Amino acid sequence: MAIVRFRVVVFRLLLSLSVLSPLIQATNVHYCDKKASYDVKVSGVEISPYPVARGTTTTYSFSASAGKAISGGKMVFDVSYFGFHVHSESHDLCGTTSCPISVGDFVVSHSQEVPGYTPPGSYTLKMTMEDGNKHQLTCITFDFSIGLTSSEVVSDI
Repeated sequence: MAIVRFRVVVFRLLLSLSVLSPLIQATNVHYCDKKASYDVKVSGVEISPYPVARGTTTTYSFSASAGKAISGGKMVFDVSYFGFHVHSESHDLCGTTSCPISVGDFVVSHSQEVPGYTPPGSYTLKMTMEDGNKHQLTCITFDFSIGLTSSEVVSDI
């Protein structure tokens, strides 16, 4: 009887992990200029939920390391859909993480509501970060997908 209970517990655990794992995606990043020596090195991006769903809020968490202390600046996000620029926005760096940023590892998070009318498909996001003197600290790109369903469709099921 104990073996049956153990198998049921293990099965439920594996089932819950298989359901939750697609909700967060770690994404590889590519530097805009592979030869540049950026002061901020980005090691990855976590996107939640993934795939991105129309009509919901998506959070992008950038894991990074600063080679020098940063007292402020801004982040610029440019989004392309099949190579066509479709969206751009800029945010105060200190609004996305606590400033000053010390030398070493840090995380910057940005949440964005994806309109329900956004077409599904593959997108590319370019993120640049610059300090208060407009010196570029980093520039990365990564791909992500927006799924077919929207939150309204899912909530009606």
